[in-house]
Amino acid sequence: MTSSQESVLSTYETDDSPASKLIRKSKDAPFVPLGLAGLTGIVAYGLYKLKHRGDTKMSVHLIHMRVGAQGFVVGALTCGVLYSMYKEYWGKPKE
Repeated sequence: MTSSQESVLSTYETDDSPASKLIRKSKDAPFVPLGLAGLTGIVAYGLYKLKHRGDTKMSVHLIHMRVGAQGFVVGALTCGVLYSMYKEYWGKPKE
């Protein structure tokens, strides 16, 4: 990372704007941006399928979207827990 990038990140760290909070959260937990991207993707896919759902009932469509979103959340949480376990137990050098 260059010094200009570090200075930009350090100004965001002292700032309390939503962008700075997202950058700080991304450094602490790298799966937060992945979760946000997944949420955006699922919403976009759901809106597309809502328009092109054909003869499928609205309730069935919404149930499928809810199951897909819950599956993504469970997968993201599992990856986050595994990543934090790796950092805590296996990623540390032996003392």
